[in-house]
Amino acid sequence: MSSKKVLRTSGTDAVAAALRDGINARGVTLAWLHEQLRVRGNRVSMATLSYWRSGARRPEGVQSMAALHDIEELLHLPDGALTALLGGTNRTGPLGPNQFPLDEKELEQAVKDTFEALGTPYPDTSRELTTHSVTDVDADGNVFRCITRSVVQSTVGTVSAIPFLELSPGISTPAPLLDAVSGGSISARYSHPTGEVHGALFELESPLTAPGTAVIEWSIAYPDDYPPTRETGHAVARQCRELMVWTRFHPDALPDWIEEKIETPTGIHLAPLSLEGRSSIHQVRRAFGPGTVELRWGFGERTDQPG
Repeated sequence: MSSKKVLRTSGTDAVAAALRDGINARGVTLAWLHEQLRVRGNRVSMATLSYWRSGARRPEGVQSMAALHDIEELLHLPDGALTALLGGTNRTGPLGPNQFPLDEKELEQAVKDTFEALGTPYPDTSRELTTHSVTDVDADGNVFRCITRSVVQSTVGTVSAIPFLELSPGISTPAPLLDAVSGGSISARYSHPTGEVHGALFELESPLTAPGTAVIEWSIAYPDDYPPTRETGHAVARQCRELMVWTRFHPDALPDWIEEKIETPTGIHLAPLSLEGRSSIHQVRRAFGPGTVELRWGFGERTDQPG
């Protein structure tokens, strides 16, 4: 008589084994991986990475999913080599209200018009679970590039494309250069006649059925005729589990003053911030939204009134 033993590997063990193999094949250390994640704005601790490698702890949550996606790229692993081993969930979790993040009715109507022109329903049925937005400022002190990475989730039905908008309330601008970096492609673009709303439709690599998630990345650059801009930020229409806005200044153009502006349905909060010897500043909000996280800066004595 013969017998067979069936070995079942848990998601935790599978991720740990794949992570160890990837680190060994790449010939790097855990400390190197930790530093590369930090540079990308993903602040996973050394202890957490060690737990994942040993299998003592399972990666959980959207921040861990974003970190695993980064690790796949850093270790030159195929997409999903780690994240696909975790399996999925059958819940979307608490959704919270879905509402326009700014208290400006005319601007919201322009956004609705843009959604219609892009051929997508308003409001959007996806949500951002985790978003890291990184803005670079040039030697003149103006924004010249923004790269955003998000873990997005379908909240109902199936989503094949997600609209992303660039808003400039009260200022008419030419269309910024919005492009897909990873996770899909741009299938449509539209600029509202007011010049205050510019949109692009991000077509996902594959349709996303609730409560499925995907990691996507897109960039915004600004043409030469774009008005000089000394503010940045990110808005969400639903609650986001983690929103980070990281602004990196050119070392030859460190601002003399910096102000944070947080706008939610309950009101607007302004607060002065300081670089404190650094060349960048990051704002992190958890369980945030609907609302906007903004940063504004300037040089010399401030003459305008905060607000």
